[in-house]
Amino acid sequence: MRIRAYQPSDCEEMAELFYNTVHTVNAKDYTKEQLDVWATGRVDLGKWNQSFQEHDTVVAVEDERIIGFGDMNNTGYLDRLYVHKDYQNKGVATALCNKLEQAVQGKIITHASITARPFFEKRGYKVIKEQQVARQGIMLTNFIMEKE
Repeated sequence: MRIRAYQPSDCEEMAELFYNTVHTVNAKDYTKEQLDVWATGRVDLGKWNQSFQEHDTVVAVEDERIIGFGDMNNTGYLDRLYVHKDYQNKGVATALCNKLEQAVQGKIITHASITARPFFEKRGYKVIKEQQVARQGIMLTNFIMEKE
C-alpha cells in the first residue's frame, strides 16, 4: 500500500468506493433507507473534485487501485475517511489518518458514523456530542468527535 496526494483523475473511482463502502461496511449500523440518502450514487464529481483540491486529500493505493481516501480542511476538520470494503481492518484508515493528522496543529474534529466511532476512539478522539442529521427527511446518527 502506498499513500499519495489526490489527483483529479481519482475522483470518479473515489466516488464509487464511497458508495460501495457506505452500502456494505455501514450496513450493520444503518438501515437501507439511511444508506440510500447518505450515499445516493449520484455524487457531483465537480463539487467533490473542487473540495478534494481545496483540502489536504490523500489516497491509499494498492496495485494501482484506490483502496481508501481521506481529506481534511485547513481548520483541522477531517471531512471524509473511507476504506474499500475488501481492505477493512488492514491499517488503511490508520495510515491515511496518520498522514492527515501530522499536518495539523491543535484540535482535529470529525463527524464520525456509528461504524467509525470505535476507530476514532482508539485514536484518542473523544465524543463531544451525538447528533441527528437530516438527509431528505431521513435521520442519520453521527458523533462530533475531537482530538487534541
